[in-house]
Amino acid sequence: MLGILKQLALMDATRSFVKISSKELADRIGQSLQTAARKLKELEENGMIERVLDKDGQFIAINEKGKKLLYKEYLEYKKIFERGESIIITGKAMSGVGEGRYYVSLQGYRKQFIEKLNFDPFPGTLNIKINKEHLYFRRKLDEEEGVKIEGFSTEDRTFGEVKAFRCRINGIEGAVVLPQRTHYPADIIEVISEVRIREKLNLKDGDTVNVEVIF
Repeated sequence: MLGILKQLALMDATRSFVKISSKELADRIGQSLQTAARKLKELEENGMIERVLDKDGQFIAINEKGKKLLYKEYLEYKKIFERGESIIITGKAMSGVGEGRYYVSLQGYRKQFIEKLNFDPFPGTLNIKINKEHLYFRRKLDEEEGVKIEGFSTEDRTFGEVKAFRCRINGIEGAVVLPQRTHYPADIIEVISEVRIREKLNLKDGDTVNVEVIF
């Protein structure tokens, strides 16, 4: 019934009577003429709409009961979309090769982490191998803008751009950092925080980790 009410509301039926044939409604909802006629009758019988039939056609208005149903649905969607979007990425803790400590300690990155993420990171990262069924959410990060950590150059070499996303692991605030280098594994993420997460949560290699990434 909600789908029909929505279509009628989009035609302004919450404010006035609208003229619509069952065939036109069937076309709008992508169902048969018989189904559209039956659903209109059900809405009328359930006291959701007022319907007037005369020689000029069929006129319908959504009454207060119908409006309340639509408003309840609106509030539920509002709760979903206005609470601040986040996703959960699940994986297993794993040991890195020590690169994270080196890169996080570089002043060119560290200064930006402090300025843009508002924390001074512990010199090291928590490495997480993402579960196969959660790779969709990892790919979603590639589509999002995130916090841009600019690349920089020293006398010896050039360091590339990093994309960061604020995150939370068991109440510990931090950030997922994604180096924008092409050879970086798609099933691995690194998390930085002002504390040593592995020690704080007593994590061992293979332990499950749920990362709430906040946009």
